[in-house]
Amino acid sequence: MGDSVKTVRSICPLDCPDTCGLSVQMKEGKIVSVNGDKEHPVTKGVICHKVRKSPDRVHHPDRVLYPLKRVGKKGTLSFKRISWEEAYEEITFQFKDIIKDYGPDSILPYSFYGNMGVINSEGMDRRFFHKLGASYLDRTICNSAASVGYRYTMGLPVGIDPEDTVHSKLIIIWGCNLISTNMHQVMYINEAKKNGAKVVVIDVHRNRTAKLADWFIQLRPGTDTALALGMMNVLIRENLIDKKFIETYTHGFDELSANAMNYPPEKVAKITGVPVQEILKLTRMYGETSPSFIRIGNGLQHHENGGMMIRTISCLPAMTGQWGKLGGGALKGNSSYAAFNKKKLQMPELHPKPETRTVNMNQLGSALLELDPPIKALFVYNSNPAQVTPDQNKVREGLMRHDLFTVVHDLFLTDSCYYADIVLPATSHFENLDLYKSYWHLYVGLSEPIMEPMGECKSNFTIFKELAERMGFEDQAFQITEEQMITEALDHPENPYLNGITIERLKQEKYIKLNLKESEVFPNRIPTPSGKVEFYSEQMKADGYSPVPEYIPVREENEYPLIFVCGPNHQFLNSSYANIPHLQKHEKKPIVSLHPEEARKRGIETGDQVRLFNDLGEISIEAHVTNDVLPGVALTQGVWWDNEKKNQRSVNFLTSQNLSDMGGGATFFSAKVEVRR
Repeated sequence: MGDSVKTVRSICPLDCPDTCGLSVQMKEGKIVSVNGDKEHPVTKGVICHKVRKSPDRVHHPDRVLYPLKRVGKKGTLSFKRISWEEAYEEITFQFKDIIKDYGPDSILPYSFYGNMGVINSEGMDRRFFHKLGASYLDRTICNSAASVGYRYTMGLPVGIDPEDTVHSKLIIIWGCNLISTNMHQVMYINEAKKNGAKVVVIDVHRNRTAKLADWFIQLRPGTDTALALGMMNVLIRENLIDKKFIETYTHGFDELSANAMNYPPEKVAKITGVPVQEILKLTRMYGETSPSFIRIGNGLQHHENGGMMIRTISCLPAMTGQWGKLGGGALKGNSSYAAFNKKKLQMPELHPKPETRTVNMNQLGSALLELDPPIKALFVYNSNPAQVTPDQNKVREGLMRHDLFTVVHDLFLTDSCYYADIVLPATSHFENLDLYKSYWHLYVGLSEPIMEPMGECKSNFTIFKELAERMGFEDQAFQITEEQMITEALDHPENPYLNGITIERLKQEKYIKLNLKESEVFPNRIPTPSGKVEFYSEQMKADGYSPVPEYIPVREENEYPLIFVCGPNHQFLNSSYANIPHLQKHEKKPIVSLHPEEARKRGIETGDQVRLFNDLGEISIEAHVTNDVLPGVALTQGVWWDNEKKNQRSVNFLTSQNLSDMGGGATFFSAKVEVRR
């Protein structure tokens, strides 16, 4: 019996739209293999290549299994093993000492969604740092610009049920490499294609998804707003709009129409690089085909004008009356449908000084080097700032400060651990109880632990609960169990979509679909100030923006000639899984893609080692000459861990701390660079 393999169910915790159901094979307490759970109503047994390699990650020989304390200089991985009591004693001593001398806001948490489980990403940790009185972290590295831009138009950053996209007749994938980042949407698109749908991809890079489309439209980075406005111009001039829908469900059409006339196809072609005839053909196809669906990608918002891009594109479905049609509308994300009770989860009322300062996570480098009073302690979890944060020279200079006490909680000695004073061993999600939602499909799921914690690993929930006890926090907020916190998260009367979903039901059913009644979705409910789709937004005007969509070019801050686009790759998820040898082998090596015209100017050929640089930093990387990118663009894919032997460093040595036009988001795709042999 001891040798038998048993199958258990789990949920993928990665920061990915699909939130797949997993079927895990276990033998003698170890994970043998990971496959898809065929009973998941959306992901249906299909998972990506990287998650199949989860056993290699969970049982990796380099996994951190015990608390560690620095014994060598920062910038090295020189640690000794200590006990949890010693680790807690050091952390609480340092925190109390820092609070006494500098105040609690000199302590900063740094986290994101390395684990998407709600109680291990935004539960006990938030309570702990609120009670401590720490500085707030503005977690805006990913989706904030899009969320704000989309809200200005639609009131809530949600879209159609992706299961309905099998009924779409025209699918526009705009700035989204779905094959690498949202594979189950591709499955629905393939079903739609069997039913006669046409697929158009709009992107700056002829990526895997573009190569599968019926038609690929390539445009210059940062010009998507102009293309959308050009489409509006043609829709209006050629009477391809739905006048009845516009009259019933929208606000400000006359103002939008007047502004769209400033963007004739000839002008838009010069801005975007998309020929006039392609603009006309795309617009006519969109105006004449119904139902039509736009899948809006994540990368768009990482331009400095990214919020306005999303704001503008999200106006298009209302112009042609697509909302309310089966398979019609748009989708950027759906996580707000499953909004858990944030106040109960995070308990902001615990903070003794609610007006304390907020640090934008994209500007960590400046925060560590320039804030007054200074940041004296940094607690890193669910993130790897020494890889993913912009302006790495500044970030790492800040992390190297001898007077900065840094704790890192992770599964591995990541690049951030080179700067840690204490490293704490983290459980994988297979070792935790947690609640999951998707930011794409409409199911909530419960993942129960399927194995004992490895070594002395602990979850975020456990660490912050135990730290709270050692800091002397006696509030009831720190006395609860994971199950109680999940119950509190689901108890959210203000969110009708969660009605009837309980932990008891989730234990029995595993996945439960949100309650989306027809009366509660677009166009029957549009929660903007006017109650309509806002082509003209008074709120935007009050916030200092153009009240109607307007193309504002990316700032020209330096003389460097190439726009740097650093998108995701196929095998890793940000820096997660980038240390798995099998996936490294498949991804091969970091490369920078250049158009032949740019390569010829510089005497560069495929395979050459080149310097990619700007005023912020420099990296060494191999060149790949290809027509898949336009002239004027340098494109890389993926976040690779540093490797001194291979002279390999983070692409974020080249990205800027500048923030997006709205939402305080990162601007990874608006850097300018030069390349030399």
